[in-house]
Amino acid sequence: MKPGRLWRGELPLGEAFWTYAVIGGIAVNAVTSLLFVVLVSADRLVAALLVGYALSVPYNVLAIVGVWRAAERDEGPRARAELYRIVALVGLTLLSVT
Repeated sequence: MKPGRLWRGELPLGEAFWTYAVIGGIAVNAVTSLLFVVLVSADRLVAALLVGYALSVPYNVLAIVGVWRAAERDEGPRARAELYRIVALVGLTLLSVT
């Protein structure tokens, strides 16, 4: 993983979006959601909240910022860059609050 380069928007837009926002976002949020359910079922509510949000939300913020900044530097079509920004923002925000 390249968190520093992602955060600064130094990765190509396609990599930031597809690798970190889409694939990484789905993976991180699926794992933390599963752990959340397991911990809630075991009546470990504080641990569930920490795992469910303290792990996924920072990752989601990193991915959103990375896509946003990479879109700014992207030399491809502006419409594609803006679409990636919107999809990353909405998708990862929804994953963070559900």
